[in-house]
Amino acid sequence: MASRSPFLLPYQRTLVSEVHDPKTSDLVIIGRGLGLQKIVCTLLQIYDGPQNLVLLINASEEEEKNIGSQLGTMGVRNPGLRIVDYEMSKKDRQLLYKKGGLISVTSRILVVDLLQKDIPVELITGMVIMHAEKVTPTSLESFVVRLYRKENKDGFIKAFSDQPEQFTQGMFPLKSVITELQLKRTHIYPRFHEEVQTSLGRRKADVVELYVPMTPKMQDIHQGIVHCISATLNELKRSNSTLDLDDLTVENAYFASFDSIVRRQLDPVWHKTGPKTKQLVGDLGTLRRLLNYLLTLDPITFHSYLESIVASNSSASSHPLARQEKSDWLFTEAAHIIITTAKARCYVMSPKQSAPAESTDDEWAILDEVQGTTGPTREDGPRWLPWMPQEMQPVLEEPGKWSVLAEVLLEIEHEMMSRPSRLMEPGTNSVLVMVNDQRTATLIKEFLASMDQNPDSPGRPLLERRLRGYLWWKSMLSDTDVRPSRNANATVSVNASNQDDGLSEALRRKDQQRAATKQARRRVRGGGTVNTVSERDRKKELERSGLMPNEADLKIEADLIADFLATQATMIEEGQVDSGLHTSAGQAGQEINWPGSSLEVEEPPEDEPDIGFDDDYGLLTPEQIVVIRVYGDDGDDQILHELRPRNIILYDPNQDFIRRIEVYRSSNPGLAVRVYFMTYHLTSEEHKYLAGQRREKDSFERLIKERGSMLLTIGESVTSSYSERVTALSTRIGGVRGTADTEAELPRVIVDMREFRSSLPNLLDRARLQVVPATLTVGDYILTPDMCVERKSVPDLIQSFNSGRLYTQCELMSAHYNYPILLIEFEESRSFSLQTLADTKSGAKKKQAEKAKDAGPKPSNANDSLIQSKLVLLTLSFPRLRVIWSSSPHASVDIIRELKTNFAEPDLSKAISMGTEEDDGEGAQLEDVNTLAEDLLRALPGIGTKNLRYVMNRVDTVTGLCEMSLEELEDLLGVEPGRKCHEFIHKTLKQHPLGGLLPQTR
Repeated sequence: MASRSPFLLPYQRTLVSEVHDPKTSDLVIIGRGLGLQKIVCTLLQIYDGPQNLVLLINASEEEEKNIGSQLGTMGVRNPGLRIVDYEMSKKDRQLLYKKGGLISVTSRILVVDLLQKDIPVELITGMVIMHAEKVTPTSLESFVVRLYRKENKDGFIKAFSDQPEQFTQGMFPLKSVITELQLKRTHIYPRFHEEVQTSLGRRKADVVELYVPMTPKMQDIHQGIVHCISATLNELKRSNSTLDLDDLTVENAYFASFDSIVRRQLDPVWHKTGPKTKQLVGDLGTLRRLLNYLLTLDPITFHSYLESIVASNSSASSHPLARQEKSDWLFTEAAHIIITTAKARCYVMSPKQSAPAESTDDEWAILDEVQGTTGPTREDGPRWLPWMPQEMQPVLEEPGKWSVLAEVLLEIEHEMMSRPSRLMEPGTNSVLVMVNDQRTATLIKEFLASMDQNPDSPGRPLLERRLRGYLWWKSMLSDTDVRPSRNANATVSVNASNQDDGLSEALRRKDQQRAATKQARRRVRGGGTVNTVSERDRKKELERSGLMPNEADLKIEADLIADFLATQATMIEEGQVDSGLHTSAGQAGQEINWPGSSLEVEEPPEDEPDIGFDDDYGLLTPEQIVVIRVYGDDGDDQILHELRPRNIILYDPNQDFIRRIEVYRSSNPGLAVRVYFMTYHLTSEEHKYLAGQRREKDSFERLIKERGSMLLTIGESVTSSYSERVTALSTRIGGVRGTADTEAELPRVIVDMREFRSSLPNLLDRARLQVVPATLTVGDYILTPDMCVERKSVPDLIQSFNSGRLYTQCELMSAHYNYPILLIEFEESRSFSLQTLADTKSGAKKKQAEKAKDAGPKPSNANDSLIQSKLVLLTLSFPRLRVIWSSSPHASVDIIRELKTNFAEPDLSKAISMGTEEDDGEGAQLEDVNTLAEDLLRALPGIGTKNLRYVMNRVDTVTGLCEMSLEELEDLLGVEPGRKCHEFIHKTLKQHPLGGLLPQTR
């Protein structure tokens, strides 16, 4: 179905008329949801033509797809927007650039093509840069603009952003972006802009605000989490009193960017912080997620997530989720309220009611007939579910939004029936439900599919299914040997400890059957297995062993559920319990369902975003369709114009989508739109929505003020600053002649293609060093014919040591170059230390503790000392290897400049052919390779630098390598390397009972 091309609103036409001039370079900052993608598509439509070459830079894959689709709708076809990716060869890119038109390319590919002269810079009409807020002095976008402006002074640059908050962080970020991109004008269009107000205020949608109150239990949990966040923040500020931590407030903790704010504030002293401060930072992220999960997850999943947190902080070191550092907030009274109240939303534990030992099934049947029941019941609670222990009484509190959503859908259905739509009336009766994430979308789909099963309690069927999966998950936390079997037909011995007492075989089988019947009857009727130790004594014993609060209850319940499920499996085999009570919904009589963690959510495949939608397309009328979609970017505008719904339900508040609805309503005259806005009243959800509006408004006001007082030099060039020119000037050559000679012949550095992910090539070019990209087999930077540098960041250094790749790299450098150098580069904002101060202080204490114990495994947290030991062994193995430490990328530039002094310039063809088995004449062909596939091959076991080119010549694609048999791989790589590579490729992943994936060999 082809969708209409929406026309531009008045403020959008005004903005396009201001920035479309190809003789100017502009920065546009607009409010989110006001149609940024539509404005970009209109500009690209204006610039489209074979005589123009316009590059779209820094667009994501989703944005490229949406922009290309919208351009096709607007008539920009043949060829339309073409995308340059890593699969495209060098020759294909050269031909594509010469044809002109609209091309989307990543910054990394464009930098390499500009340096290698593969793209005619003088033919570039202009560049359209998305996400201008990400531009920094060390980013690839600034590198691209600097290379572009060196040879093309007439082309335009249009930069766009809809993130005003990013322009208010740091020192003069707006001026920095304008300077790096060499822009002349700035256009700011917030929601409170006069023309935007006039355009969107003409036609308003009918908004129904639904403020859903939380249940009393949810309020207690919400208050407890906020109290824990406040206490954790106060403790963090007290531990770091010398820092300015005013931005660390409870209000900011509601946003996802809070974690990055905390790390940015603590980065200067991160090397001095101890494990307690690092644990507090991690606890803040956990508590923020808890606050979000409380309002979005069902109570069963939320409770299981809480129990997984308790299990991860377990005192038992053998626990699979155990950690060494414990979270302090779990020991507070607020945490106890959170955990106990979360469990009370799901179920409550009642005392055992033991049945008479000698009672028979006939007596129980008579009792059921007298009471008028068909199964076990509760006197003061809901009906007992047969597949759960009788000590557990289900509560299953439904979230408040579920019932409100059901009422809203019923109201929409009644309105459709009472007022049928006319033939020419715009819009459709499809209902659009918008949510925050895929987990919530899956939950809503399950709720809508099962809410008609119980009209009085629409969400109870869903919660019962979740509770059944939770019982299986909880049983896996038990430390006992009694575990439920995966196979319902597995034989479980009831009394395996009985020995031969001289009775006949028939009498023995009869006694065993009678004992099993008695035990099973206790299970069915709620008596449970009679233990010599009561639950109260068991709890006291666990608490005396030093367990955390609530951990003893968790272990007792896990043992109870595991014992119950194991007994149920035995009773299914003996035919005493219907197997349908023990299987998942809709699978009665089949094998027992063994679900994983209740936190697991099945994500739809990428090629099928809406499972089942295509099957019913065309068979259902719009009145029968309810579309559930996750909030996205500007692609949501296209969804609105294609679906054209009259009823929209905002299950989660989102100010960006509200503005998209305003634009959608204003762009469709005569369309009646009703919006149901749902939010939990007086919660972090409502406060986050209001705080987000306030933060965006304050950011725009600061930007407007900064633009009014900002001073920029017209025509200012950022190719080199005065200090850089002075640094590049040789003191042996005087005056102007020295500058001219420096401009004529710049020092040359050959850089590996993969190094353009870092900021060092950009800084080398800024420091007036000629950067020559190439695909290198040996080293990352070739400084001279005899000097090679392998650059490693600290995380890459650790990974290279663990994989053994660094040893091979140093071996190749030592074999082909006289001066092999290992450059270890640190981040500028981090400490220039491989070992933290806290680890240094605690090192002696740990050694003393190990000597005192003199037993047990050594702690596995001594990574720093292990790396230092490996560095010593590396230098002993390669005596000519030189290790240089750099505090930042800027310091690396100075080091490289000093190393090149008084040495000859490197040769490109020799650097490319170094370390390969091909002849020198074939070295130039090595650049035209797929670097991503090459990196993937390097990471496979059995494939190293020595045989990489051999494998690439023998195998065409990575898929062909994966499809090779064991014999073929052994013939290609050797017996042992081929076996390792085959085992790695054919490993599968199995689901761990506690969640997560584990490797498993097929």
